[in-house]
Amino acid sequence: MRTPRKLCVLAVKEIKMNYFTEEHNQFRQSLRDFLQKEVVPFVDEWEEVGNPPDSIWKKFGDMGYFGLRFPEKHGGLNLDFFYDVILLEELSKINSAGTSAAIGAHTYLSLSHLNNEGSEEQKEKYLKPGIAGDIFGCLAISEPFGGSDVAAMRTTAVKDGNDWIINGSKTFITNGVLSDYLVISAKTDPELKQAGISMFVIDRNTVGLSATKLDKLGWRASDTAEMAFTDMRVPANALLGQENQGFYYIMQQFALERLIMAIGGVAGSEYALKYGLSYMREREAFGRPLTKFQELRHRVAQLAAEIEQQKQFVYYLCDRFTKGEYIVKEAAMAKLLATQLSDKVTFEVVQFLGGYGYMEDYQAARMWRDSRLGQIGGGTSEIMKEIIAKMAIDEVKYN
Repeated sequence: MRTPRKLCVLAVKEIKMNYFTEEHNQFRQSLRDFLQKEVVPFVDEWEEVGNPPDSIWKKFGDMGYFGLRFPEKHGGLNLDFFYDVILLEELSKINSAGTSAAIGAHTYLSLSHLNNEGSEEQKEKYLKPGIAGDIFGCLAISEPFGGSDVAAMRTTAVKDGNDWIINGSKTFITNGVLSDYLVISAKTDPELKQAGISMFVIDRNTVGLSATKLDKLGWRASDTAEMAFTDMRVPANALLGQENQGFYYIMQQFALERLIMAIGGVAGSEYALKYGLSYMREREAFGRPLTKFQELRHRVAQLAAEIEQQKQFVYYLCDRFTKGEYIVKEAAMAKLLATQLSDKVTFEVVQFLGGYGYMEDYQAARMWRDSRLGQIGGGTSEIMKEIIAKMAIDEVKYN
């Protein structure tokens, strides 16, 4: 007969998981080598210019990084999601959230919709070359008057023979200026409100499309656009998935987007604290390194504990995501807490560096600026709290 103590030990053994195999670890090292050679030496230049060069897309595509979890028949590698976790973590450690955002918007937003809802014709035209790095895309949902309220969008698509005529605007769109194609949302039946939203995939050179680059506080190595659609005519086969199903497609993707931002928030926090510690070990005050002052040691200890706690929570959710489980509430929790933590850690690191933390010659200033968008993009912290409250208190189901 099993004693309570033995049952407890067995339960702990069942819960404890090793998420990364030796193959994962080899992939991580290979990715680090690639980033150190092809990305890290140039991020300052890209931050100044405002976007990565066209050549980097093909380099990522050639390495297979855009298609880690996508089907092999479209050029993907059909690997498990923890390879994507590694990609997201390592991208969060190059100190250029703009570069990470540009790559992430293409891989996890536009390509994901094409993979999930696209026809075979659309996958051949956009998904396959997108995975190869020959073209890159963006996802345009947010609007000047809507923000996180997807149901309030005003962009419309009206049938005209075999075409759709699209009018409206989008804003805060990563890759919105330079991308080769766009995945956009529009109301095809405004009377149905959120139930009347559809998705479309369109080419950059479509007549009636214009984009203006926005000047941002952080994420400066990615172009972010405000877009306008004026009597933009697109063919019937531009419809992505089924008509009036767009809201549900968007909701299905939100859990992934928020999980991605949680992964980045934790990894960015880890990198920032490591950077802060490297400075503190070298910097002396009153004849001893900063790491020897109890006040600073305890603040570092607190941050390290919170980072590890959030990391394990996020890994647990990633594991559930790979199994196809419903994690809408938990993804909102992870996004909320991980991005709050990132703000907290980068704020402290700036403080650890003192006056140097405020100087652009040191990495801490960019970390701080880049981190701030975490609580805004992909749904604000206030929206995350409302989603959690509706599910925890009102027992709402988002499926």
